[in-house]
Amino acid sequence: MAKKLPPVHPGEVLREEFLLPMKLSAYSVAKACGVPRTRIERLIREETPVTADTALRLAKALNTTPAFGMNMQARHDLEVAELAGVIWKIEPIGAAAA
Repeated sequence: MAKKLPPVHPGEVLREEFLLPMKLSAYSVAKACGVPRTRIERLIREETPVTADTALRLAKALNTTPAFGMNMQARHDLEVAELAGVIWKIEPIGAAAA
């Protein structure tokens, strides 16, 4: 069985697909978004999630959609939760009755 790659954090996508190719700093993105520089820095260091507010602001500044950021965050959260393995212990309700 092939080893599964770790979940991709939205901050990695922001850093690798936007900041680096566009030669943007965390400061310049934060200024364009009207947020503290530390919010963007923590996001690109993968220390904090994309919030709805941040997704709206990044979408406007980077010409994407708010759903882009929120969907990345939701996918990341689901994959992290799945890797925790707790759900595999749960049996479907219909199966328990059979």
